[in-house]
Amino acid sequence: MSFNYSKSNLSEKEKRLQRFLEILPGICSWSILLGILFLSIFDPLRASIIAIALIFFWFIRLIYLTILLTISYLRFNIERKTEWLKRIKEIDDLHQHLTFKNAFESASFNDFISVGIHKNNLKKLMQCKSLPPLSSDIYHVVIIPAAKEGEEIIRPGIVSLAEQEFSTHQMLIVFAVEERAPSATKEAALRLQEEYKTHFMDFLVIFHPAGLPGEARVKGANASYAAEHCSQYLEKKKIDFSQVVVSCFDADTVVDKKYFSALTYSFMTSPDRDHTSYQPIPVYHNNIWNVPPFSRVMETGSSFFQLIESTNPEKLVTFSSHSMSFKALVEIGYWPRDMISDDSAIFWKAYLFYEGKYQVMPIYATLSMDATVAEDWVKTMKNIYKQRRRWAYGAENFPILIRGFMQSPNISLYNKIRHGFKMLEDHVSWATWGFLLTTMSWLPALIAGHRFAHSVIYYNEPHIAQTIFQLSTISLFISTALSIAMLPDPEGEKPWKKKLGHILEWLTIPFVLVGLSALPALDAQTRLMFGKYMEFWVTDKSRK
Repeated sequence: MSFNYSKSNLSEKEKRLQRFLEILPGICSWSILLGILFLSIFDPLRASIIAIALIFFWFIRLIYLTILLTISYLRFNIERKTEWLKRIKEIDDLHQHLTFKNAFESASFNDFISVGIHKNNLKKLMQCKSLPPLSSDIYHVVIIPAAKEGEEIIRPGIVSLAEQEFSTHQMLIVFAVEERAPSATKEAALRLQEEYKTHFMDFLVIFHPAGLPGEARVKGANASYAAEHCSQYLEKKKIDFSQVVVSCFDADTVVDKKYFSALTYSFMTSPDRDHTSYQPIPVYHNNIWNVPPFSRVMETGSSFFQLIESTNPEKLVTFSSHSMSFKALVEIGYWPRDMISDDSAIFWKAYLFYEGKYQVMPIYATLSMDATVAEDWVKTMKNIYKQRRRWAYGAENFPILIRGFMQSPNISLYNKIRHGFKMLEDHVSWATWGFLLTTMSWLPALIAGHRFAHSVIYYNEPHIAQTIFQLSTISLFISTALSIAMLPDPEGEKPWKKKLGHILEWLTIPFVLVGLSALPALDAQTRLMFGKYMEFWVTDKSRK
């Protein structure tokens, strides 16, 4: 479907609808928060009943999410030792034998589950009309947008790409540098190009001019400009776009040596690989032990959220670094060039273009980025706030997506309602739950009138809330244990001391939930509601 995935160049009717839909998330969030406040003042009895119901709902949902997190972590833990190259070879052999071995190679439980999943993938693949290209015919384009990062940030990622077990001579590295970037960033890109160009099929450095028509100062404009140059490069090489996987990484992204083998395997086993994005698990381990405790908890929580989302591919949306078919990227017109939230917008743009026939496949492999940190705790807190506000500004997708649904007769009404409601509910929950959980249990009692102060609810509501919160510590213990299991060992003597100390860091959850999650989300929605559109803010990165 031809649809302009943008808030620009709209008719007067579309502009009015766009503004109404931009206002809706903020109106919903503020209505919930102010409604609870006013209800606590004028009808504290009803407010307390609602508070108990919402806290109980939150508790049930928390247990459900904890179960999903545990399942996803177990799957990730099973797959982290998988020999992806060996499995790729088995897929290559399907072209000749159209069969596969029906025996398990190991008696261990992990191998039993992993091989079972692999067998299921091969069965689905053999039921398709066409087999994937041979692994030797698959190419990877890695686009790395950069704006102001120094060489100490950029180099580790390039080194990790050069050390891939998958053939690096089937990888095209594209460093997309903003023309307005500092000279140190430009020089670092050219220096790394000269040093590593022989390690790959090629290493391109492309400078993105500032102020091109139809573009805003966003990462998507830079990445799209680089991708257009890549399409010309591949055409000259006579490489079929359907055999190319494009990945868009942040400048600080460091990948495991097996990462592109896992990505290639996922691409080959996808029944509809040209209409699929591939989403790994983002972690923030590059400098995780050099950040304040609240930042460590915050970044770990972000990884947990992506683990939970990976359990339901039907609802999964691309986030941060991701991959997709280069053919699809060209067909849909590349990333949006005027939106801040390009990583999620690219999925919705593809979903509308292919009229609902587009999906995200989770990859149970990690790529590591930098946790947000600055010179001191106050600046770090400020930077985290700005980063989360930028992420929460993904609410800008909601009005465009709904307009797209209204012009998409071939997408079922069920899917329109399901996706539209989930996006709205996710953003409203993001902006409200932190405030509700930290205030609902005591606010009615704090400002209660005389009559309510002598009611049974007045005495029992805080005890009920306290009991539910105490039960929720089960989830906290599980999250803490998984966090310790996932984090890399800190450097220095007795690393176990830092890991044990990380347990106490989870006590900062109430502050993190309100000040660094709900508040920036409410801020982003309020700006969108009043038409105070944000510009892309590049997170400051530094390493010790």
